Parts: sequence; structure tokens; C-alpha cells
Amino acid sequence: MGNILREIRQRDFSLDGLAEAYPDLNLLKGVKQNPQYHAEGDVYRHTGLVCEEMRKLGQWQRLSEREQELLFLAGAFHDIGKPACTRLEDGKWTSPKHTIVGEKVFRAMAYRGQERFGLTFEEREQTARLIRYHGLPVWFWTKRRPEFDLLKAAESVPLEFLHLLSLADAMGRISREPEDLRGHIELFYDYGKELGVLKGPYPFANAYTRYQYFHRDSLWQGSTLYDDTEFDVWLMSGLPLAGKDTWIRDHGAGKPVISLDDIREEYNIAPGEKSAKVASIATKRARELLRQKEPFIWNATNIIQETRQKLCGLFSAYGARVRIVYLEAPYRELLRRNEKRSRHIPVSVLERMIDKLEIPAGWEGYEVLRLPGHVRE
Repeated sequence: MGNILREIRQRDFSLDGLAEAYPDLNLLKGVKQNPQYHAEGDVYRHTGLVCEEMRKLGQWQRLSEREQELLFLAGAFHDIGKPACTRLEDGKWTSPKHTIVGEKVFRAMAYRGQERFGLTFEEREQTARLIRYHGLPVWFWTKRRPEFDLLKAAESVPLEFLHLLSLADAMGRISREPEDLRGHIELFYDYGKELGVLKGPYPFANAYTRYQYFHRDSLWQGSTLYDDTEFDVWLMSGLPLAGKDTWIRDHGAGKPVISLDDIREEYNIAPGEKSAKVASIATKRARELLRQKEPFIWNATNIIQETRQKLCGLFSAYGARVRIVYLEAPYRELLRRNEKRSRHIPVSVLERMIDKLEIPAGWEGYEVLRLPGHVRE
């Protein structure tokens, strides 16, 4: 099995050396950039400069070996979303939403290529989130609630690492405004330090206050809210065949289960058809249990954040503590299980779901459990 972190160190933190072992990085070659901000050339050239500048940072020397490897990995792949997003608009090259796309591209790449990348779930996800948020230190000050965006990011990544990645990103380019970028990035660091979230999430007064902060407008993070929740609802999340049914069997303790797959079988509805009808039936059944304040489990893939948040909003409105449970099986194991399944999922459909996968972040629920490899079938 390969290990990209080991390769990074063995190849002396060289982007070119890493690209020899991981040609995925060659996708960056030839991808155009706006010369106003990137006069150095294409995305690959920019990425090489970012990796070089990262090692020059004084804070780099104080990192552990594993932290250096992970930060370099994030630097090498920080713009991996640009090949899919770059286009010419009004005569200028632009890459809208490349950080959001880049997170998904890297996650899917490392998930499918586990044997090559050799990353743990935590290593993969920290890198993916660093890619997702690497532009935040430059733009956070323009947000309506800048502290909200910092605290949200801090739920997923240490902001001190995000600061270093963004600093290297700003230095690894030929731009008309490099000093302005660095000024914003240092302001980000100072604000993160003031909020106490450089090394980890904000210490909210309790889980209820934490959930409400990320789901209500203009709540002060230092508030202490009385937890008036009355019962639990478990929201399952994960790709098909990740082990959700097995987890429910082992940990559900006989609680009612609302399963979208079961509803399809009950009404003889094929996968992918009449999704609105299935969701309507499931929601009606959920409301009946919610009105009775009865704990239950909502069992579906729920791999898109927007879907999860709509459900969390519905359940919490009835006084429920929404506990999200994310499960993950290795890619090859997922394919093996699918081959054995009587009603197997078309591989093309499964692959599209992997590309869309958004793993639950810590701020999404009252509690978020991420259990990769926890369930065997």
C-alpha cells in the first residue's frame, strides 16, 4: 500500500517529485489563471511556488513531522478544484467555487485511491477541509458575521494550519496586491487568536448553545442557553451499503426506523423514481413521531449537507436533539457489497454519489458521530 505522506518526506517536499508518484497533480498543468493575480503562470506553477514558500515560513519549523506532511499535502492539492471550475468570462480567466469543488475532488480521489494515498479518515478529511477553507483568511473580513465563519471553519480544521496554508498561497504568486492579501491573512490569525480557536473549536457553554449558534442568526457565541430539548432523533448518513442498516440493528435498541429504502419496497417504487412521493411519506411518518416526542431513526443516505440541514431544522423544531451518524466503508468493499446485493445499484450511480459526497461537519447537529470502518457486513 502506498502512503502519500511518506512520499512527501522521501521526495524532500518537492511538488515535482510528488507529481511523479501521484500523477493526479498533473491535472493542474496548463490550467489558466488571471494574470492580474497569477502572473506566474498556470495552476501547477502557482502550486509549486506555494509549496516552496510554505517551507520558508518560520512557523513551519515548529510543526511536527506529521503536521508538516499534512500541510504540504494540502498545499499541493489546494487548487485541485480549478481544472473543473476554470472558464473564460468577459475575457478573464476565473475559477468560481473551486474551493468547494476541490474539497470534493480530493475526498473522492483519496477515497477511491486509498491503496495509493494511504491516508486515515482523519488525515483525508483535515486535508479536504483545508482545501475547502483555504480562501477564508483572505475574505473573512468581508462577511456580515466574520466571527461566525471563523467558528464554523474551526469546527473542521485548526485555524493555525489554515493561516499557514493561506499565507503560503498568497506568497506563492506574482500579484499586484500581495501585501494586501497578507494583511488580511494576519488579521484572520489575530481574530482567531482573540476568539481562542486557532487550535480547535470554540468551547461553547453546552451542546445546545453550540447547535443554536450555527442555526440561528446573530446569537453571541458566549451565550449560555437553557437546553429544552426533549428527545433524540438519529439521522443516518453515508453512501449506500456503508453499513447503516447494520449499525441500526446493533445500536438502534428497537427504536422506530423511517427508512426511505423500506418505503420504496413497501410501495414498489424503483430506486431513483418518485423521490418526492417517498420523501413525502417519510416526512408524514416523522411528523407523527415528532408530535409524540418519540425517539426514532431516519435512515437514508443523506450525503448532501443541504438535505441534512432541512431535516435537522424539521426535527429540532419539535424539540429533538438531532444526532447525526456518518458511516463509511472502504471503496473496494463498497463495490464488493454492491455486487453481492440482489438489487444492486448501477456503478455509475454509485460513482456519482461518491463525487457528490459531503461528510457531516461538527456544527451540523446536536452531536455528530463519524464512524469510518465502524460497521462490517
